Order: sequence, then C-alpha cells, then structure tokens
Amino acid sequence: MDDVYFMEEALKLAREACEEGEVPVGCVIVRRGEIVGRGRNRRETGKSALAHAEIEAIAESCRALGGWRLWECTLYVTLEPCPMCAGAIINARIPRVVYGASDPKCGAAGSVCSLFDMAFNHHPQVESGVLEEDCSALLTDFFQKLRLQLRSRPKWRPRSAEKSD
Repeated sequence: MDDVYFMEEALKLAREACEEGEVPVGCVIVRRGEIVGRGRNRRETGKSALAHAEIEAIAESCRALGGWRLWECTLYVTLEPCPMCAGAIINARIPRVVYGASDPKCGAAGSVCSLFDMAFNHHPQVESGVLEEDCSALLTDFFQKLRLQLRSRPKWRPRSAEKSD
C-alpha cells in the first residue's frame, strides 16, 4: 500500500461528505500500513466550525491508539489543511502530511502560509499533489453545483415596514 492507495481511501470519505451536502474533504490517518482514523467534513451537519475531516480523523486516531501523540502516523487529506487543522497536526506530532488539492484561499501548508515551517516545536514533512486532479475535480464540481443551486433560490427581501394606525 502506498500514498495513492490511502489518498483513494480519503477520497471515498470526501465523496460521502459530498453526498451529504458537505464540502467534499476526506482524511485518513495511517500507522504501520493500517488506517487508525477516518474523518470527513461535517461542518453543516454538525453545525460546528470544528468538524473538519482532519480533526475528526485525529480524534478517532487518538482514541484508537490510546494517546494524543501520533508520532508514528501519516495523515492523508484531499485538501490542503487550513490553519486550525495544521495546528492540530502540529499538536498531535504527526510527522508526515500528504494532501491532494491545494487551497489557495485557506491553505496553511504553503498556499496562503506555511504553519509547518514556522518556529513551532514540530515540523511535519509535507507531500502535495497526490491524486490532485481527482481531489480538485471533486471540489470544483461540488462548488459549481452549489452556485447553480444558490442562483435558483428565491432572494431574501426584507419585509416592508407595516403601517400602524
């Protein structure tokens, strides 16, 4: 098993998120060739800004392995980690991060900034572009469909002030 295999597993989770109307991001965490944590974006479903794929996968991995240090693991995620997720990766001591698509609006592994290169006590190795076309296509398709849905919705208009007699 290699990076492509595990990114395909993350893509399966991203597709599940997409089917639920979530931004399609999926993540798996691997230790010694075995998936120990899985996560997918659930921000809309869970009504939580914290419900990112990486956060879910890190939490599940910590439970599965019985500790918060994931120093023997590799994290695979379909979209470049945001600042919150990059911070969680640093705090969990994950030594290697592999992602598919870059995130030019919020990516914290090189696109907008690189938290992993800053003066923190932990610096994971980063591999980017694994199955990038598949990861990007899933996101692009999702947002194109969302834009069409939003255009067809009735626009909100404030009620006119009611006259009182």
